[in-house]
Amino acid sequence: MEVSTATQVSLPPQQVLDLKPGELARVRSAAEIFATLDERGMLDGLPFMPEMLKFCGRTLPVTQRADKTCAGDGVVRRMYNTVHLQNVRCDGSAHDGCQAACLMFWKEAWLERAEDGSRRNGSAPKATPQPLGEEEQAYVAETLQPATREATEADDLRYRCQATDIPSASEPLRFRQADQYVRDAQNWSVRKIVRGLIIEIFNLWQGFSERHLPERLRIAGGRRYPFVAGKLDKGKTPSEKLDLRPGDLVRIKSKQEIEATLDTTSRNRGLSFDGEMSNYCGRTARVRARVNRLIEESTGEMVDIKSDCIILEGVVCAADYHRFCTRAIYPYWREIWLEKVDSAPHENASCAGC
Repeated sequence: MEVSTATQVSLPPQQVLDLKPGELARVRSAAEIFATLDERGMLDGLPFMPEMLKFCGRTLPVTQRADKTCAGDGVVRRMYNTVHLQNVRCDGSAHDGCQAACLMFWKEAWLERAEDGSRRNGSAPKATPQPLGEEEQAYVAETLQPATREATEADDLRYRCQATDIPSASEPLRFRQADQYVRDAQNWSVRKIVRGLIIEIFNLWQGFSERHLPERLRIAGGRRYPFVAGKLDKGKTPSEKLDLRPGDLVRIKSKQEIEATLDTTSRNRGLSFDGEMSNYCGRTARVRARVNRLIEESTGEMVDIKSDCIILEGVVCAADYHRFCTRAIYPYWREIWLEKVDSAPHENASCAGC
C-alpha cells in the first residue's frame, strides 16, 4: 500500500522559503543538507541523491516551484516546499548511467535564499565545489549510495531515485481541487492555465464518451486532444535508420507524417508518441543524446534499449495536456519521426527547463 509522507514532517520556519521563479537560491553545504535527512537519506519521502552533491555551494535561479508533479503512472500529485533549479538535471552517475536526464527536485530545506535573490532571470558565477569531510564521505558511502538500489524478494536489482520515489514524496491531487491552479499561476501564464483547463475538461468528456456513448455520438471517436491517432497494426510499424549523433541538427516531421508510422495505440515499435510531442512538429533541434539505458520509474528496473531512441536539446514536455506538471521530461523520439538537416541558420525549439 502506498503511503505518502508529504505532509507528515513539519519543517522549521527557516526551512520554508516560499521561493518564487526567478529568485536566486544557494544550495547549502553537504553537512547542512545531511542534517535534514532521515536514516534513509530522505526528507519528506524525497531522496537526496549523490548526483546532487556537485551543486552544493552553487547559486542558481529557481525556474519553477514543484508544487505539482507527476509519477510514472501519470497521476498528477501535490508536493510541498520543493522547487526546480535552472538546468539542474540528473546525470545518472550514481545510477549506473541512466540517461533519462530528469530535472532534480530541491527541498527548500536544502537551499537558502541568496542575498541578491530578488533579482529576476539572473545567474551567478559557478562556485568551486567544496571537498567533503570524512564524516560526509562516510555518510555518502554508508547511506546515500546504498539507497540508490535495492533487491526485491526475487533477488532482482531495482534502482531508487527521486523519480521512482515521487509517490512517497507526494499525494494525489484531484482535478477539482481549485487551489492547485492558484499555485500554477506562479509557474505558468494565466492564458496557458485557462487553455489547459478547457482541454482537460474536454478530454474528461472524451473518456466518458468512449466508455458510455455509442461511437456515432463521440467526438473524434472519443480520442483525447490533440487527437494523435495511428492506424497500423501492432507489430507492423516501420523504422528508419539515420545514425544520428549528439549535435546533429534535425527537423521534427509533421504530425500527419508521424501518425502514418504509428499503430492504433499511437506507438512505433512500442515507443509512444505523446500528445505533448505534437507541439514540436515542424521545428528544428539538435540531438542531445542517443538513449541506451534508463530507469523505468514505475518499477525501478533498468531498461537497456536496443532500438533507436533519441532525446533533443530543449524539447521537453511543456505539460499543456498534463495539468501543468513541472518535470519538463525529455520525450523519446524514433529516428523515423525526424529528418536530418545539413545546416540551418537557427533553431526554433523552445528551451523551457532544458
